[in-house]
Amino acid sequence: MAIKGQKFKTYSEKIKKRGVRLHVIEGWTYRKINEHLGINDPQRMKKWMRKYREQGEFGLMDQRGRREVYSDQDRYVQKLRRENEMLKKCLEIWMQEVKNKGIKPLK
Repeated sequence: MAIKGQKFKTYSEKIKKRGVRLHVIEGWTYRKINEHLGINDPQRMKKWMRKYREQGEFGLMDQRGRREVYSDQDRYVQKLRRENEMLKKCLEIWMQEVKNKGIKPLK
């Protein structure tokens, strides 16, 4: 848990991409990458790799705040399409539950 006034270490997109490349292409372990790049959090590389697998390089970008222009428009569109598909599936499940309970849905 964070302590009030605590400063967190941030890493550049370049460092993140380098760490992912070392793991994926060169087969380094997370521990070896952390030591090489000076990363103190042992879980940090796992988090970056999860984001990389889910969203590609777009997932490694700092996404805080509003972005007017996305550097990789295609990946952003793919992410939005995946979100839309997930929401459609959730809606189908919800509609099925409503139908099974005999409740009329709002239109």
